[in-house]
Amino acid sequence: MPLKLVFTTGALEAQRAAAEKPYLEFLRVPAMSAGLYVLQPGASDKQKPHAEDEIYYVLRGKARMRVSDDQFEVAPGQIIFVPARADHRFFEITEELALLVFFAPAESG
Repeated sequence: MPLKLVFTTGALEAQRAAAEKPYLEFLRVPAMSAGLYVLQPGASDKQKPHAEDEIYYVLRGKARMRVSDDQFEVAPGQIIFVPARADHRFFEITEELALLVFFAPAESG
């Protein structure tokens, strides 16, 4: 099967909703993987540290985030870097939080 080169957030949102899961991986190559992560208001982010570096691009929503000992507000348009193995999670989610997530290399688990 050929590698898909173009994605739209609308189609990804529909696929993720149909799967009834907060995370949908939509791209995987050895050097990176990418997904859409959506958390509802009041949800608990149950992530654990990853072995890969990670970048979040905030599409919409409001929340706070903790990365190691740092805490900050999360808002649309932000790009957030999380180093490999750093403890991190979103909390105090007050509006549906939708994020594009990029792992490098590809997420291992």
